[in-house]
Amino acid sequence: MTYKPRIVFAGTPEFSVPPLQALIDAGHAPRAVYTQPDRPAGRGRRLRASPVKQLAERRGLPVHQPESLRAAGARQELADLEPDLMVVVAYGLILPPAVLDIPRRGCVNIHASLLPRWRGAAPIQRAILAGDSETGVCLMQMERGLDTGPVLARAATPIHGDDTGGSLHDRLSLIGASLLAQSLDALLDGSMPAVPQDDAQASYAAKLDKTEARIDWAESAAAIQRRIAAFNPWPVAETRRNGNRLRLWRAQVDDPDHRSDEVPGTLLSVARDGIRVACGRGILRLLSLQADGGRALEVAAFLNGHPLQAGERLG
Repeated sequence: MTYKPRIVFAGTPEFSVPPLQALIDAGHAPRAVYTQPDRPAGRGRRLRASPVKQLAERRGLPVHQPESLRAAGARQELADLEPDLMVVVAYGLILPPAVLDIPRRGCVNIHASLLPRWRGAAPIQRAILAGDSETGVCLMQMERGLDTGPVLARAATPIHGDDTGGSLHDRLSLIGASLLAQSLDALLDGSMPAVPQDDAQASYAAKLDKTEARIDWAESAAAIQRRIAAFNPWPVAETRRNGNRLRLWRAQVDDPDHRSDEVPGTLLSVARDGIRVACGRGILRLLSLQADGGRALEVAAFLNGHPLQAGERLG
């Protein structure tokens, strides 16, 4: 009888769903799935299962939802599963050293950057904000440090001019799932070489803060466009118009080097194909906006209900 490897999966948000599905499709359905406890969500603040839990339950996989893996009981529960490998994808809970040592082949993590660049919580958005030309996914052996472990496999993808935090998130999730499926046999037999990271080249992707979404029109048009793209769909870039919040969902650089005599934030022209705004350097064309209390609209539809005039100032 052929030995069937014992895999445990740990993940929580939508990003983790394709990798879990990849394990199932490869005939390696996890022996157990770990995900964060159900959290209040929506207007009614009712408890909602994570996307990973929803998939696991549909597939009849055992689900574990400890508040922490630091407790001896939670560690023993994992040890009792006798895992050969633990695959971790955006789980959201810290794995203490005692947990990392439980699986025979250790714990591997799918991380959404080309390590050592953008270690940390928000690598997708930080790559866009920084103007990186490419990013990717790394399969990393987990150790005590934050995303510091040796890299087992990697796959790169360009960052396109029309990419947003959302589009890049979805693409990297699928790339990560494919990379995991391609690497699984080598992970399980221990034949995959681990390449240490160069700590001197590391950069840190700090967790997103809502205050970062506020647009400073004194920045360049290119920097503002990247901010709008990176923060779509969360927390969504915003500015002010007549004291009210105006959220910005999509924009493009109209002229990167234009120097205007107008104060940054001034509307230079208003048309159904875009609203041109003076920036510290360059001109930005707004393409999709959302008034406070409204919904996101393409600029032509937005102007039907919210007439704007050249000369007005945002911010």
